[in-house]
Amino acid sequence: MIVSLALVATLLAGCASSPARPQAAEPMAQLIQGQLDFAAKQYRQLAASVPAERMPKTFEDGKLVTSDTEWWTSGFFPGTLWLIYEGTRDPWVRGEAERRTEVLEPRKFFTGNHDIGFIIFDSFGNAYRITGDAKYKAVIDTAAQTATRRYREKIGAIQSWDSSKRFAAPVIIDNLMNLELLLWAADHGGDARLRKIALQHADTTLRNHFRADHSSYHVVDYDPQTGQVRARKTAQGAADESAWARGQGWAVYGYTMLYRFTRDPRYLAQAKGVADFIVNHPNLPADKVPYWDFNAPGIPAALRDASAGAIIASALLELGQYVDGDDRHRYVGAAETMLRSLSAPPYRAEPGANGGFLLQHSVGALPMKSEVDVPLTYADYYFVEALLRYRRWYLNGY
Repeated sequence: MIVSLALVATLLAGCASSPARPQAAEPMAQLIQGQLDFAAKQYRQLAASVPAERMPKTFEDGKLVTSDTEWWTSGFFPGTLWLIYEGTRDPWVRGEAERRTEVLEPRKFFTGNHDIGFIIFDSFGNAYRITGDAKYKAVIDTAAQTATRRYREKIGAIQSWDSSKRFAAPVIIDNLMNLELLLWAADHGGDARLRKIALQHADTTLRNHFRADHSSYHVVDYDPQTGQVRARKTAQGAADESAWARGQGWAVYGYTMLYRFTRDPRYLAQAKGVADFIVNHPNLPADKVPYWDFNAPGIPAALRDASAGAIIASALLELGQYVDGDDRHRYVGAAETMLRSLSAPPYRAEPGANGGFLLQHSVGALPMKSEVDVPLTYADYYFVEALLRYRRWYLNGY
């Protein structure tokens, strides 16, 4: 029987945007262990396809797409391997994590953009946390010092991308995630200047990146000479004034992490504000996996973004540790729904499929037509992190 291409496209679009059926009857302990065991098997398949000096990015049109080690996502594959090892204690996974992490060591000197935190802390940070091996800490310490080379004192922030025809000194909301590298290094014997720079960046972002409803702009462009805001734009969202879903995930994750390091009530209030924006949003679907932008054209037929769902779930689980009562139930309950949804069709891949990646239906940069409705390494990373966080903190109830 011949099926038209138009019909296939319609079926795929429906799969990407239709709510998953939560596995409500399955106990979370069983669900989590099942997903971790699945991850260990899938990542054996993925690792077998990735050249030794490359890192996976996605699986598209039946082909694995890889990157060099300077690409911003290069730390997520070894990082996910470390998390899978933590959850399964599979010795093969540990060996592969060690091999893939070592490949990234030269990136401790990377200054091409702000992403050294993603590259180094998600890989070497997890390696040190799990093994305690001092060689990993040495790389983290060097990378933290390297990250400060993009700090712009007049702006009070770490510049994300280099100047271009479009932006003079752009800072993107994603940059909050790289502050963990600096704060951790400062707290573990590093220079106190690392903490000062991280908190100045956090405060500058707090002043300039958010709307009254706590939603975040993607890009704030600064005048490098005066430090004044030139424009508030987007690069990956639906519009300058829309709420790009993954950006909201970076925001709630970032300020929750900042509260962990500082116990500053301003950061907790901001994390809660962004969390409330997300979980109370009328465009958040019933399965809690967001559309790629909360203001995406074509909702409810718009594409979902599993990566945003995984990031938000992980952030909400940590935020639940710092609040109580109704807030904890709302945040952790939403995260549990997200995890149940991501653990089932259409988001979770079938065994042996999806090129070895765990999750399907993520959106990288739709306006650029880049990585649209595909698996992504960071979706897998935050999914596994969220599973482990739930098991560590909430299996006995919340």
